[in-house]
Amino acid sequence: MRTLLATGLAICALAGPGLAEHHKTSPYGADDTIGAANNLSAEGVLAATKLVKTGKTYALGLITGRDTPAYPGRAYDIEVFGFPEAGANKVSGHDDRLVTHVGIGSQLDGFGHMALNKTHYNGIKSADIFDPKGLKKLGTEHVPPIVTRGVMIDMAAHRGVERLAPMASFGEADIKAAAKAQGIAIGKGDVVLFHTGWLSMAEEDPKAFIEQQPGLNAQGARYLANLGVVAVGADSAALETMDFGTEGILFPVHTTLLVEHGIYVLESMNTTELAKDKAYEFLFVLGQPRFAGSVQAVINPIAIR
Repeated sequence: MRTLLATGLAICALAGPGLAEHHKTSPYGADDTIGAANNLSAEGVLAATKLVKTGKTYALGLITGRDTPAYPGRAYDIEVFGFPEAGANKVSGHDDRLVTHVGIGSQLDGFGHMALNKTHYNGIKSADIFDPKGLKKLGTEHVPPIVTRGVMIDMAAHRGVERLAPMASFGEADIKAAAKAQGIAIGKGDVVLFHTGWLSMAEEDPKAFIEQQPGLNAQGARYLANLGVVAVGADSAALETMDFGTEGILFPVHTTLLVEHGIYVLESMNTTELAKDKAYEFLFVLGQPRFAGSVQAVINPIAIR
């Protein structure tokens, strides 16, 4: 079974022969760096707020810690310091220092994360943006606030299971059928989240959680891109199925979304409670940390019904 090429390729910019034709100028302009986030609007925010009926909130982010399953080579650590009492009122407290790979736990992948033929979204060359001290361009600090309609597609329920099988995949036909059964339609400017049940594997078998993920396939990614969605996520660490086929094309969903269409990827989203409540549409709110030059961002988006 594939071991993700030691999974180091998950962190690197990918190249592939015959893919240069994908690097067309973005429909949002030659200088655009935010991609499908251009489909967000004040009107969309106002429309999404009308979905709030009960006021119930859902934290979609996981707690990130030392034991959070991660791709090999990624690690998390935190150190807490006490500072001594001072002043007449003897004030004291703590400070902390976080040393971590950003791609652990619930996260947003920015457009600097992956490339094809060393070219990122909108024809931006890896050599022009790489700096070991932080990306010169496409850093996630520039991702605008994402407040829009969120849609949850319960793919596990669609397949009649609690958790999709290892390496299983789904595409356009499954997405259409599941959405129709739920009575919803995916629209321009939406954030789409898939519930696969795979998050339950994180504690049961952390290695399998990373290496055997089911998920979206490239055909499904292209379908969603053509609908004009802003971001796509799932309750797995990679969103896409780890069954890449036999053609040697790696992470086709990531590259389709991030590189070819400027659509953000959301990973390890906690969709469990949404699925339990059959919360198929909601107000989605995300304001990511603004760390200069960051490739990814640890996030805790909120769904509000």
